[in-house]
This record gives sequence, structure tokens and C-alpha cells, in this order.
Amino acid sequence: MAHVTIQDVARKAHVSLGTVSNAINHPNKLRPGTLARVRDAMSELGFLPNQSARMLAGGRNASFGLVLPRLDHGFSLQIANGAHSEARRHGYGLLIANADEDLVLEQDYLRYFMGTQMSGILVQPLAGKDWAPRAGALPIPVVYLDTHSKQPGYFVAVDNVAQGRLIAEHAISLQARRITVVGRAEDPNLERRIEGIREIALKYPDVVFRHLDEGAWNLARDGYMIGSRLAGEPAGERPDFVLALTDVLATGVIAGIQDAGLSVPGDIAVAGCDGNPLAWSGGVPLTTCAPAGYEIGRRGVQFLIEQIERAKAEKTLTEQGDVEAAASMSQEADENPCHRSLVRPFLLARQSTVQANVRSNPAAQPGLDLGTYL
Repeated sequence: MAHVTIQDVARKAHVSLGTVSNAINHPNKLRPGTLARVRDAMSELGFLPNQSARMLAGGRNASFGLVLPRLDHGFSLQIANGAHSEARRHGYGLLIANADEDLVLEQDYLRYFMGTQMSGILVQPLAGKDWAPRAGALPIPVVYLDTHSKQPGYFVAVDNVAQGRLIAEHAISLQARRITVVGRAEDPNLERRIEGIREIALKYPDVVFRHLDEGAWNLARDGYMIGSRLAGEPAGERPDFVLALTDVLATGVIAGIQDAGLSVPGDIAVAGCDGNPLAWSGGVPLTTCAPAGYEIGRRGVQFLIEQIERAKAEKTLTEQGDVEAAASMSQEADENPCHRSLVRPFLLARQSTVQANVRSNPAAQPGLDLGTYL
């Protein structure tokens, strides 16, 4: 079979070579009809863009890389959906890598994406208590998702303190008087949720708050054992509301309480706190305080585009001889090295805390794209 070239595609689609190039590298610059005609010609001819040749010529791969810590958590999947949608809107592809909770593998994928000349990288890092972003200048734009830092870089995360406040306020609004918080604060995000819960506890000294610092965030069986134990406490002492730091723990707590012969929410109400749809199983729909993972993915891509456009503007000014303006733009970036965007969480009130399946209206929050939640 003869080798198909970009010239063949241009002749087939009756367009210029520049139009075919834009269809490959900058599809957002073309009208939908023109783009469809070029892509149809590529399909009919069996044309495949030579990415290696583009990179050898100094070009960039018109795709972003996304490194996730796992693919079995609904929040990470929502991040991927949001990032994919926003990347396509700007004419970029998205390649997803699963680090499988392995820090070495995460670093390998980061190096791989940098080596293949991706236009930018999104990473949801395995952020332990001592985590810090990579030091020094990076060869391509990078945005860190679901984590905070005061170090230079770009960060998009849910407001975990607000998450804790919101779910605790929900418990108070339902007249809870004995609230038990369940889960080990194994990473900074969980610590921040506890911080938000404590803020509300200080406002209501007549409400009893206690924290059981036990239960791994991703083990429902830990929640089950805790739920069984809480259900066995005397009626006047056991909690009337359990706040689990994660939805996986919460589903385990519900199962433990029910197997002990008590009802949810009749005897004990239960809520989660991380918006993980993959954990919403069982006969009682789970109340949770959800971060908009879809929105985090979208904003991450927007941060990548911002960095790309700034670099292009600096390069243009330099090529035009306006060195002073380019230096001023670079200095402005150096003076504001830390870029953070916090995404507001929202409450999804379900049957595990209220008898009727009442749902709050997160869509009423302006500027928030919930993607797969609605």
C-alpha cells in the first residue's frame, strides 16, 4: 500500500496544506464543516499523522497527559471526564495513565509524558503529608490536581475545609446531638476535612462531637467493624449521626449498623464526605459532601492553556523585538509563582440522613460545571 502524505489529504479534501496541518494540530481553528471534510479524507485514505516527525522538527504533541493515582475511584474518573471535555474543546487530546498507587510509577509516567513532548501534564499526585511539587523549572506546563501547596506552581483542588464544614452543618440542621467522626487523617485532604468539622463543633458546644481516629479511607470493612461497634453502644450514648471522612468508609458503617439490627437513618444517620459514586452501593442512598471532580479536571486544563498562551505571547514579543515587554511579562509570572484554584463542594442529601430522598440543588451554584453528577 502506497504511503499516504499530507499532500494526498489536501488534494482529496480540496483544501490547502495549511488547512490539513491545522486539522491535525489545531482543529479548533477550523470551521466544523472544513474539519469534518479533512477528517473524512484522512479516514478514506488511511492517513496517520507522524507524531515522531513532528517532535523531531521541534513541534509539540497536541495532547495533554493525565496521571491519576487510581482508576477505581469515582472522583478520579470525574477528573478525567472533565479534563477530556475541556481538552477537546481547545483542540487537544488526552492520554490517561494509571499510577496504581505507586509513586515510582507516577514519576515514570511524568517522565514519559515529558519525553514525548506532550503540550502539558495534569497530575493527581499521591500526596502524602510530606508531599511537595517538583522543584525547579519544568520543560512543559504542569498542573497539580486535588492538592494544595504554597510552593510555586499551578494547583486545582476542592476546598476540603469547606467540605468538612458543610457536612457537619448538615448534621446540625437535622438536630443531631451526638456526632461521631470516623476515619484516620492519612493525608492532608482528610486533615482539612476534620479541620472544617472542628470549626462547626466549636460553634455548637451543646453538641457532642467525638473523633474515632481509625478506619482506612478506602476500606469498607473498617467502616463495617466501626458501625457494628457503634450500634452496640447503649441507646443513650451511641451517636445519632456518623460522619465518615470518605464514602467508602460510610458505606461500610451503614452495613455494620444494619447488620447489628438498627436502621439508617432511623436509629443512626450516616454521611460520607468525598463524593465517590463507585461507593454509593447498598440499599440506602448515601448522603455525601461532594467535590466536583469534573470541574477540577476542567480548571486544570484551563490552567494548562493559560501557561501555553503566556509562553506563546512571550515568544511573539521576543520575535518582534519587544524584549522589554517580554521581560515584563516574565517578571510578572515570577512575582506570582503560586496559582491556586479552589472548587466549592456541594451537599448531596440522600436517604442515609433524611427519611425522604431529598437532594440539594448544586446546579444553583453559578459557574460550577458538575458534569456527570447531574
